[in-house]
Amino acid sequence: MHTTHFAAGQPGGSATTFPVDESLLNQDLYDAVNGKWAEQATIPADHASTGGFMDLVDNIEHTLMADFDDLLAGKLTPANPEMAEFKKFYTLTRDFAGREQAGAAPLKPYLAKIEALQNFADLNAALVDFYREGIPTPITLSVDPDMKDTSNYALYVDAPNLILPDKTYYAKDNPAAKQLLPIYTQMATKLLTMVGYSEDDAAKLVDQTKQFDALIAPHVKSSEEAADYVKDYNPFPLADVAAKTDALDLTSAVTALLGATPDQAILPQPTYFDAIGDLLTPANFPLVKSWILVKTVLGASGTLTEDFRQVGGTYGRALSGQKQARSQEKAAYYLASGYFSQVVGDYYGRKYFGEAAKADVRKMVLKMAGVYQNRLAANDWLSEATRKKAVVKLQKLTIKVGYPDKIDPLYAKFKVDTTKSLFDNAQAFDEIALAEHFGHWGHPVDREKWDMSANTVNAYYSPSNNEIVFPAAILQKPFYSLEQSSSTNYGGIGAVMAHEISHAFDNNGAQFDEFGNLNNWWTDADLAHFKDLSQAMIKEFDGIDFAGQKVNGKLTVSENIADAGGLSCALEAAKSAADVDLRAFFINWANVWRMKATTEYMQLLLSIDVHAPAKLRADVQVKNLDDFYTTFNVQPGDGMYLKPADRVKIW
Repeated sequence: MHTTHFAAGQPGGSATTFPVDESLLNQDLYDAVNGKWAEQATIPADHASTGGFMDLVDNIEHTLMADFDDLLAGKLTPANPEMAEFKKFYTLTRDFAGREQAGAAPLKPYLAKIEALQNFADLNAALVDFYREGIPTPITLSVDPDMKDTSNYALYVDAPNLILPDKTYYAKDNPAAKQLLPIYTQMATKLLTMVGYSEDDAAKLVDQTKQFDALIAPHVKSSEEAADYVKDYNPFPLADVAAKTDALDLTSAVTALLGATPDQAILPQPTYFDAIGDLLTPANFPLVKSWILVKTVLGASGTLTEDFRQVGGTYGRALSGQKQARSQEKAAYYLASGYFSQVVGDYYGRKYFGEAAKADVRKMVLKMAGVYQNRLAANDWLSEATRKKAVVKLQKLTIKVGYPDKIDPLYAKFKVDTTKSLFDNAQAFDEIALAEHFGHWGHPVDREKWDMSANTVNAYYSPSNNEIVFPAAILQKPFYSLEQSSSTNYGGIGAVMAHEISHAFDNNGAQFDEFGNLNNWWTDADLAHFKDLSQAMIKEFDGIDFAGQKVNGKLTVSENIADAGGLSCALEAAKSAADVDLRAFFINWANVWRMKATTEYMQLLLSIDVHAPAKLRADVQVKNLDDFYTTFNVQPGDGMYLKPADRVKIW
């Protein structure tokens, strides 16, 4: 159900070397390492940020776009049937003239279905089709591993997403809504006129959409609440959930989709379903209908004409402070590679990473796991009973490196119909993917699947699989290179590896056992002490001023615990190497967090991202490590000094 990402869209470090300001090392590590870079770095107009993560993303984009130009030109032969279909689909995404000619016509039949709805009885009759076609509905359904029995799938019944990024934006004293909702309104109204609605009708539809969105907002979780994802596990008898509303026949829809009727459903947001009877009333039906229609038009905008794409991205760009949309060519590449992500990842991993690198990195991960096991064995606050369980969990950890051994069978089902529009092909793929998703019901969980493609610059831990995954794309400079010293590599990829291992023992991951099941394996006393240590980590970050706002220690605690454990474990590994250089270790740790971003993007991340700001990840964590003080001669009164009593040490 949940995966815990290393960076989740936060760009950092850079492979380019800039001089370190020696005078600042004991005052502000991040500024000492990255200040000179930041002075000259410019954020590209089609980006919200720049820096090392984003540099790697841009480099991979450049490399793959060049390769796929050769593919389209016939200079590169598809390596497999899935790649041949990708070539056809990429050709469609790049056929800009064909997209202009089709206009909004491919979307019209779907809008007609929505327009035909007169009441909830009509919606109920169309409900199964809407789920199969991916048309938005006020109740979302998914089939994911049961958090208490991860070998088998469970039905999750949830609330839809809000227009604003987080429910906190809806508070009367939050000024962001006053800036953002008019931009959303203007964008959505314009899109509706582009598909043929009058200005007055478009304005009414968008106003009703916002009304329904505002009714939903009080009953869903904030990002801070959602970050405690163990609390998503709220099983109820399906009959009880279905009885919450008489507007929709949820049991019949679920039975039609799954081919069976589950006994229970898991509600990540039960308060939403306590309110669902008051939301889905005959008086509110016009609002619900408008909300479905507007969301459908927005969702389609990227697969229609260039004007649709440009207008449809307006709100997202305002949220992140991005000055302009990607070029048509880049957008076509991302659209095609998004649908064929694992196919593109397989190509990238095999060509630019390979089996030898896979084996080398795997060895490094195993070494980090060994260091972690030694640290657990020497831990001075866990009882022997809990320590033994922790070691068992670590030993059962699955490690995935580079790229999967085989392409996910889903992609063999994607067949491009070149006589149809881009929209129609994309819609067909969506329906195939949804059918496969609901088709998981009644089958054992496939633990071989990857949640990220190999060309993704990131890494993750999955508590439900008890696995750590390192896609090929992150396994390069500045994180990892055979040309870098061992200490530099440990400060980069070593800390990433140990960060992901630490997620098995953060405030969320620690509640799952070695099989990935939600199951308390702690003694009461150890758990109470761990919660105290977690509280200390919350306090260390909470309320720090950043980008005109404050860091939320509760929202970021799991990632901060993982950063702390990852950094201390990587430090120990670096110290065990013959060529240890702790200065290089700490400098590369700061280097990988190199990031320059728009104020809007930084403020958005502060509201919704479970990671602390990149600069603080670099600066705050090192203050907890005694070796940092001796390496840079940090003394009381220095900017990087933290009293020994305030240094947080968990793993």
